Amino acid sequence: MPHLASDLTPTTSVPLTQIPASGIRAFAQKVDDIPDLIKLTLGEPDLNTPEHVKKAAAQSILGNDSHYSAQKGTLRLRQAISDFLKRKQNISYDPENEIVVTVGATEAIAAAMLSLIQPGDQIIVPTPSYALYFPLLQYVKADLVAINTADTDFVLTPEALEQTLQSHPQAKAIILNYPTNPTGRECSEEVLKQLAQIIEKHHLYVISDEIYGELTYDFEHISIARYIPERTLVINGLSKSHAMTGYRIGYIVGPTEYISLIAKMHAFLVTAPSNPAQAAACEALENGDEDPIESRQIYHKRRDYIVDALNEMGLKTMVSEGAFYVFAKIPEEYGTDDEAFALDLAHEAKVGGTPGSAFGDGGQGYIRFSYAASDEDLHEAMARIKRFLAEKDDHQ
Repeated sequence: MPHLASDLTPTTSVPLTQIPASGIRAFAQKVDDIPDLIKLTLGEPDLNTPEHVKKAAAQSILGNDSHYSAQKGTLRLRQAISDFLKRKQNISYDPENEIVVTVGATEAIAAAMLSLIQPGDQIIVPTPSYALYFPLLQYVKADLVAINTADTDFVLTPEALEQTLQSHPQAKAIILNYPTNPTGRECSEEVLKQLAQIIEKHHLYVISDEIYGELTYDFEHISIARYIPERTLVINGLSKSHAMTGYRIGYIVGPTEYISLIAKMHAFLVTAPSNPAQAAACEALENGDEDPIESRQIYHKRRDYIVDALNEMGLKTMVSEGAFYVFAKIPEEYGTDDEAFALDLAHEAKVGGTPGSAFGDGGQGYIRFSYAASDEDLHEAMARIKRFLAEKDDHQ
């Protein structure tokens, strides 16, 4: 196996070598090889892609749809995205100039940051929040302005945002993620309207990551783009709503001036998404509004089970209103060392969860469990955690 020539070592990207991997993946790599581990670490739906969506992808392949797509995505898919957002959120986007189809929502996040954020820009991120934001902001040399939401039930309050902007008047943008990964918390319409007013007053723009918007429980997801579309970039995709993580189809929509720059960066990064995946996404958006309903029912039942089970063990949890995660307070004996608890749980109980600190300071002292796993795995995981905690108590 070749090793890099010693005289080439200085040619590697110094900023990139100093930036850690996403906290979610970094921790998963530490525990994934543990034998018999039940992995509740990654947000990977265990459900299957709907049959009609799979058939659309197969038909695309059999029809020799194997040439380059339009760089911003097929016009049919961009139109389907536009129609979907109008239908669901009553917001309008021009398929020609205001929509880019990306290789997953991950690429949409990266392309937006690489296109719009300059070194030294102050970017506000409520924490805990999706772990990928932090290394990307570090890479583009932005100044992270974190708002810890642990004391406000993991929802950004208008008061906290206003106070932060008073002390950081040069802030350029805010990243919002509702429903939130890792907590599953949603933002009410009343609070969202107030946040929108503050954002407009302080001349910010918003990157709004709404990948879990179709997976909410007894709570309608509302996009902040309803109130300030001229300041908002909405990121979404099909990975979670239609169990299509492997298809890698996401999208970003917003004002033409920003989307034109993002489209250019997108072309530099990937050229274009794949045609069969786009054909599947078209089918999902055009004829699959009912598909997430069954998924929501399954996740809702699992959420109730895992929340009750963890609370009975003394691991206090928030009741998530969306996504498929539960965020639990770790035992007092660990203090705020959530990684130590997660490692002990993985090695001794054979259950994988993600340390809350991977999601920023607001997550310190918590652990995230994904319930996008089979009922059998969830029941066995809860039994193992219960035994692990009981044995800990016996040894004290």
